Amino acid sequence: MMIGPNFGVKLAVPAAANTPSLNSPLINYALKGLERCWLPGERRWSHIYHLDRRASPNESIPHSDVFYTLNVLLGMSRVVERPIGIDIPEIFHRNVMQLTALPVRKYAFGMALWAAAELDLPIPEQVTRELKRTLSDESRWSTFRAQDLGMLLTGVVAQARAGNREWTCFAAPLFRFLKERFHSESGLFFDAPGGFRRRFASFATQTYLSIACYQYGEFLGDASALVMADTCVRDLIAVQGPQGEWPWFFDALSGRVLDFYEVYSVHQYGMAPALLEWAERFGRREARDALIKGFNWVLGHNQLGRTMLVPELGLTIRSQVRKHELKTKAPRVLRAVKNVWRDKGGR
Repeated sequence: MMIGPNFGVKLAVPAAANTPSLNSPLINYALKGLERCWLPGERRWSHIYHLDRRASPNESIPHSDVFYTLNVLLGMSRVVERPIGIDIPEIFHRNVMQLTALPVRKYAFGMALWAAAELDLPIPEQVTRELKRTLSDESRWSTFRAQDLGMLLTGVVAQARAGNREWTCFAAPLFRFLKERFHSESGLFFDAPGGFRRRFASFATQTYLSIACYQYGEFLGDASALVMADTCVRDLIAVQGPQGEWPWFFDALSGRVLDFYEVYSVHQYGMAPALLEWAERFGRREARDALIKGFNWVLGHNQLGRTMLVPELGLTIRSQVRKHELKTKAPRVLRAVKNVWRDKGGR
């Protein structure tokens, strides 16, 4: 089956029409959507694809494109039938080299470590040198947000598990920093090691740090890391919305939901399943049902009663928000602060 001319590849499907694809329908759906986001000149996937029928729907923000491209490549490591014509090593090398040239967050380096380990690809020396400089200087860690720390620890563990032991020495110090500065007595995780923003944590905060704890705990045999991850998952499942929606904003100090919105589709079918897969492996029985409920939200079991999929494009609508908050976060921020002040939860 030919894919669009801008993509310039063929989707790897069996020769016989009646032979089923080795990929699940969902994987092939995602591959179909990715072809629309491909930027052939830059050799990467775009930051966002707009659905408002504009002439050029792909919006490119280079540093964000690079991160999402590394994310896509990580996903490709688990795709059985990859699109023919996608030169994964070339795309990885071209984009990972941009990490030292663009204003990327440190979590992009963690994604590079993780993707390289899963794809068995080398990391360019200049990228390795810059990252080791950061990891060797703990004074730099005070600027880490949860996503930075979570992905860096996950990437370091992934590299060590793949046999690249030069990264192993960074795992324990990173986990110690996580445990001392990001773990809350509520069971959730803080968003930063200090400051006003610290207690205002997102769903992403919980996901990235829990996955890192599962990865570290399994590889290093640290039971405390597994308990931290499992406790966080237990608490997240307890506050999952009635129709399967995952809340966006939490007070990590108390463990309360501050605001359910914005509800992101990718959290429902991507981020939460990535975490719940680990939770199920380590015996959290409710994880599977929570995953299914979250995915059904995308398929139309949500507050608007509509599917978030756009089948003709192979794409997904980004999120659901409250009325009048599509273009501003100010009301959400004020509502969260007010809910903390009033010791009140979000609805």
